[in-house]
Amino acid sequence: MMGLVSNQRGSTTPEGSVPKRKWSNLMPVFVALVVIAEIAFLGRLDMAKNAAMVDTLADLFYRSRVPVKSGDDLGLDMVRSSDHNSESETCEEWLEREDSVTYSRDFSKEPVLVSGADQEWNSCSVGCKFGFNGDRRPDAAFGLPQSAGTASVLRSMESSQYYAENNIAMARRRGYNIVMTTSLSSDVPVGYFSWAEYDIMAPVKPKTENALAAAFISNCGARNFRLQALEALENLKIMIDSYGGCHRNRDGRVDKVETLKRYKFSLAFENSNEEDYVTEKFFQSLVAGTIPVVVGPPNILDFAPSPDSILHIKELEDAESVAKSMRYLAGNPKAYNHSLRWKYEGPSDSFKALVDMAAVHSSCRLCIHLATISREKEEKSPDFKKRPCKCTRGPETVYHIYVRERGRFEMESIYLRSSNLTLEALKSAVFMKFKSLNHVPVWKAERPEILRRGNELKIYRIYPVGLTQREALYTFSFKGDVDFRSHLENNPCAKFEVIFV
Repeated sequence: MMGLVSNQRGSTTPEGSVPKRKWSNLMPVFVALVVIAEIAFLGRLDMAKNAAMVDTLADLFYRSRVPVKSGDDLGLDMVRSSDHNSESETCEEWLEREDSVTYSRDFSKEPVLVSGADQEWNSCSVGCKFGFNGDRRPDAAFGLPQSAGTASVLRSMESSQYYAENNIAMARRRGYNIVMTTSLSSDVPVGYFSWAEYDIMAPVKPKTENALAAAFISNCGARNFRLQALEALENLKIMIDSYGGCHRNRDGRVDKVETLKRYKFSLAFENSNEEDYVTEKFFQSLVAGTIPVVVGPPNILDFAPSPDSILHIKELEDAESVAKSMRYLAGNPKAYNHSLRWKYEGPSDSFKALVDMAAVHSSCRLCIHLATISREKEEKSPDFKKRPCKCTRGPETVYHIYVRERGRFEMESIYLRSSNLTLEALKSAVFMKFKSLNHVPVWKAERPEILRRGNELKIYRIYPVGLTQREALYTFSFKGDVDFRSHLENNPCAKFEVIFV
């Protein structure tokens, strides 16, 4: 007969058997060992093949337990792991699918409408129509006031020193939503420059006049020192032929540009010294192949085709040093020709980047601006904020970024990996993306043939969408790779514009 032993509560069970309660206590350990064995077995199956495609076990364990969040939660790349758990789908493919959105407005079917004279910009990269339509409210209209939902637009090419409302801050206070002025800090700049209007690369003609400079100044009541500067140069024995109403000593019934071509210098004197206020006086001087002597904006060098291609009278006291430079250049052909070398070698990239902006008409750029604002507002909705914008698999995270060329509307996708999240990687990815699309820059048909380059692309600037052209061209830059990475983390699905030169 089998012996009996006492259990902890004093009852008896057959000797050599295990109490049922102790079996249940060992079950979790047994299950864990089975799971570990199964994982170890599966992990040996073609590990090399699956390493780049499958998340780590820790990732899968974590993601299966992360709840779906909304609003500003940026951790949504960790959600719905089953959606991108396929060995055959890359992070890029998953992001392309998960980040795809359908906007409520199709601008090809419902173009941006600006009230005004009937005109449809078929060449614009977004649907763009100027006119009146009683069936729908316009997106924008010029002047004040405008009804709710219609943006009020100020458009002027005059100096704010004569028209105070053209000052951007003043225009905002008056209620204008969109400012279009010569200032590169305005929402949609409208400058006097363009490849189409000025044959900037026209060849240099022989300088046949005895006078060193020509002047065409008719407003003798300008609110700066331009007349005093003219008189100061004359007093310093600089011979000037004046064709305008002020200090006239030559018959003014001439073709201005053709006349300027015969002079070594031209007095490109603006009627106000305002930032970015550069009129046809300056650009006609460049066409003519003279050296402009400038009274005008303090940042005129931003508009120069090369650093030593102009002379600038910043203050009246500068007239003496400028007169000295004029005499030196006039008497030294090698030095003079060096100042005009841009006519033969081509202007600087900064000059091309500036003038290229006008290859897209300001009316089209207004439509692009309005359409961009429309989409930005829609992207603030909860549905849009659910886009993951990045995908983490194992130690690597892939960021989904959008980019477009300045002057275009639709965005292209590029992807950057956390192992190489640098400004150089951004530049390389943008270059490769547009190269693969056989992209033709917006300025291709506008530039003089000598400046059109081949089929190669050259990046001048990459900057976040929403900056002004002054910021984009001259003041903005990321403070290194760390600053760039911070921007991506704080701006999911970040959008950029690229300027090609």
